[in-house]
Amino acid sequence: MGSTLDEMIHSVDRYQEQGQAWMEKLLVAARPGAVFGEPVTAGSYTIITASEIGAGGGFGLAGGGVSPAATSSEAPGEKQEDGGGGSGIGGGGGSAGRPVAAIIIGPEGVRVEPVVDVTKIALAVFTTAGAMLLMLGRMNSMSRK
Repeated sequence: MGSTLDEMIHSVDRYQEQGQAWMEKLLVAARPGAVFGEPVTAGSYTIITASEIGAGGGFGLAGGGVSPAATSSEAPGEKQEDGGGGSGIGGGGGSAGRPVAAIIIGPEGVRVEPVVDVTKIALAVFTTAGAMLLMLGRMNSMSRK
C-alpha cells in the first residue's frame, strides 16, 4: 500500500509540473507583443494593430484505492472478487486571438479604426431572429388554447 501511495504522489507531482508547463505556454499569448503588433511606418503614417487575446485551460486528476476482498465471510463455492480502483488524469486548454482595431498615427493626429467582424454580426442577427420566431410561435400556440 505504501509503494502505491508513493507512486501516486510521484504521478501527481509529475502531472502538476506538466500542467504548469502547458498553462505557461497558453498564457504566452497574453503578452503585450501579442496584443499590439509592431508599428509599421509608411510615409508620415504609423499603423499599430491591436488584438483581443484569450487563453484558458483546466486539468484534473483522480485516483482510487484497492480494497482487498474478505475471504472469511464468503460462503463455500462463492467466487471471490478482487477489489480494485483506478486513476486518471485529463486536461485541456486553448488560446485564441482576433484583430480588433488599427491605431493610425499621422499628421492629423491619432485615429482608432475598429475591425468589424461581419460573421459575428450575421450570426447574432440570425440567432436573434430565430429566437424571436420561436417565441412568437409559442405565444401564438398558447393563445389558441
